[in-house]
Amino acid sequence: MVLFVLAGCQSGKTKKNNKDESIPVVISPAKKIISQKTITLSGNIEGERTVRLGFMVAGKIDYIAVNEGENVSKGMLLSSLDPSNYSIAKELADIAVNQVQDEFNRLKIMHDSNSLSESDFAKISFGLQQAKAQQKLHTKNLADTKLYSPFDGVLLKKLAETGEIIAAGMPLFAVSDIRKVKVSAFIPENELHDIKIGQSAQVFISSLGSTFEGKVIEVGSAADPASRAFQVRIAVGNPGFKIRPGMIAEVKMTSGTGNELLSIPVEALQHDFNDQTFIYVADTIQNKAFRRNVSIGKLANEYIEILSGLNEHEAVVTGGQQKLVNGSQVTIVK
Repeated sequence: MVLFVLAGCQSGKTKKNNKDESIPVVISPAKKIISQKTITLSGNIEGERTVRLGFMVAGKIDYIAVNEGENVSKGMLLSSLDPSNYSIAKELADIAVNQVQDEFNRLKIMHDSNSLSESDFAKISFGLQQAKAQQKLHTKNLADTKLYSPFDGVLLKKLAETGEIIAAGMPLFAVSDIRKVKVSAFIPENELHDIKIGQSAQVFISSLGSTFEGKVIEVGSAADPASRAFQVRIAVGNPGFKIRPGMIAEVKMTSGTGNELLSIPVEALQHDFNDQTFIYVADTIQNKAFRRNVSIGKLANEYIEILSGLNEHEAVVTGGQQKLVNGSQVTIVK
């Protein structure tokens, strides 16, 4: 009997010691931080510059060098027309120049010897100028049967095929310079004041699974009549030409101004069975931790906004709080 009583007393003493044992915790003071506003936009990728190309003369297409999506280089021949008619016209112009030039040379000798009137010599002079002008025109028309790329880029659109007869000035090809690209997006008028030219932006392209650094280069001065939104453009580098016009991009930007928020580290938060959010606040004089119900706001990186239930500079338990109950004895660990 005595042995059982002694064993029971010893067990009770151990439980009491365990209950009074101090729990090591890590604390962090509640503090105010500046939370910058994040603006998220969705937009389309465009080339840095895009041109629509067509022939300056009419004719039948006899050659197309590239297909849609293929890279082109500056000065590369994209397409050509059948030059037969223009070549013949050029030959006729050359013959006319030679004829008039020969006549001009003979009449000039007569003019120099005062055997030809000034008016007759003026007629042949003007005739020679006209023949040479016609020669230049037909030379240009013949040259215009070939179409070249104005810069390095990619062929976006091909709107004609070999053998097709086209009119002068008809847009047939769209070439885009994609060494740099632009994201075209629209921003609501109530957020326009948060966007400035030169502002940095993060551009995420889901089809590539990559994020790129960008910079705002244009901010629209007039709203779209239907949506009342303003167009903005963000320039993005394009290493390896991976980004192509037409891709969808998500743009994130932070405004230059922000709000002051009372915040604590996210890891301090706990939830009970009633989904009540609470934390433990350490009393550094009594070396005890007390439960405190709180209301939370928005997330700012690794901190969470506290709307109510906490004051600035109070010591919030951020480590070891899972072992605590209300009023637990604690030891502050640095």
